[in-house]
Amino acid sequence: MGRKRKPIERQIVEGDPRQRGKRKLEQKLAAQVKATPGLPSCPRHLKGRARYAWTFWAEELVSLKQDKRPDAQMLEGACTSYALAVQADLILAKDGPIIAELYVEPETKEVIVLSRKKHPAVEIRNRAWGLVRSFCSEFGFSPVSRLRLSPVESDPGGDEDDLIKKLSQPRPSSQVESTFIQ
Repeated sequence: MGRKRKPIERQIVEGDPRQRGKRKLEQKLAAQVKATPGLPSCPRHLKGRARYAWTFWAEELVSLKQDKRPDAQMLEGACTSYALAVQADLILAKDGPIIAELYVEPETKEVIVLSRKKHPAVEIRNRAWGLVRSFCSEFGFSPVSRLRLSPVESDPGGDEDDLIKKLSQPRPSSQVESTFIQ
């Protein structure tokens, strides 16, 4: 699985640490597929929490300039997963995470616990929250993914550029190193 790639814009801003060449990075940026900006309106079948999630996330995508038409179906899936996860959480809050299979003795009317098992809503909740988490990671709604999406602004003062030049140069051999080598 590994690490997710940095966007090319960020690679250009960071100064090409892998030394591929700024021109090659700019060519890659120009060759990237550009999606049509703007999300469609919220689908009519989304109700309640799913509709609220659509509205909230769509506004955030617009503010991050990540609102693209092809992403509407992913957003729709995340909204339905969010609504399902919250619904499962509410069921678990009411019923508890473990359910017991009960048996009532006909003669004595005594209740006997035959077995205990995990509530089915636990698995539904876990899968739904996992889908929501992956959507949030992809679209910049987690702290780490926001860092991955936004390019770092360089200081126009030039002091940072001088420091980067000095740090990227090979180190001169020092007197201390030569004494240890001999």
